[in-house]
Amino acid sequence: MPTLYDFSAPLIDGSAKPLADYRDKVVMVVNVASKCGLTPQYAGLEQLYKDYADRGLVILGFPCNQFAQQEPGAESEIAAFCDMNYGVTFPLFSKVTVNGRGTHPLYQWLKKKAPGLLGVGAIPWNFTKFLVDRSGTKVTRFSPQAEPDSLREAIEAAL
Repeated sequence: MPTLYDFSAPLIDGSAKPLADYRDKVVMVVNVASKCGLTPQYAGLEQLYKDYADRGLVILGFPCNQFAQQEPGAESEIAAFCDMNYGVTFPLFSKVTVNGRGTHPLYQWLKKKAPGLLGVGAIPWNFTKFLVDRSGTKVTRFSPQAEPDSLREAIEAAL
């Protein structure tokens, strides 16, 4: 049975990143977008990262352009936007597909582990959040509308 640590993905700079590098961490995986009504959640995600990184939380941002083409830029533009507007310091990855043909294997696994409302596996929109425990096996899913600050209790419990 696979765990989070069996996957890898390219970072936003193109370098390969094995997710095994996050072994024994609590990992939040989020599909992000720069031109979405939910984009201000970057600020809350960054605050969570700052507040909990020293206790073992890591947030992984995966840009995705599948929802109303709200992440149209190149990786360098996405990285610059996140830095300039939100001071993002958590790891950002290259763009991924989260639904349909070409879905990144990580997202295939996440959707199987935590299928969401009524068991529908599809990611409904940008900023869907998955919290993975330190073992890399237990996954909890949160809706795009769940504000990052509202996840503190779940993060505390996982830490």
